[in-house]
Amino acid sequence: MTTETAQDIINRLDELLELERAALLKGNLEEIPILLGEKESLIDALNAQAPEQQNNLQNLQVKVERNQALLDSALQGIRKVAARMAAFRRIRRSLETYDESGRKHIIQGEVEHRVEKRA
Repeated sequence: MTTETAQDIINRLDELLELERAALLKGNLEEIPILLGEKESLIDALNAQAPEQQNNLQNLQVKVERNQALLDSALQGIRKVAARMAAFRRIRRSLETYDESGRKHIIQGEVEHRVEKRA
């Protein structure tokens, strides 16, 4: 059984945060949950170390905050895309317009084509 020092764990966590950043920048969001599991394990291992051995955590804090900002931006982008797609679906169902006197008119969209079977 190998005993990892706090610095070994910090180094591995640092590398993992760089991988997470690269995945976020590439838009490879499928990789994030996998990295999250590894990150949690490393943080648990680091928490098990004596407090005096936990040096150089400021660098990790900066990277964690940077990655959190990237993740927040990715989520915001996903929400915007979802809202845009919802708007397109609404437009396909009906289009709202206004006439010259300011009255709203609704133009129905998406005509359903059904074939009626008769015997």
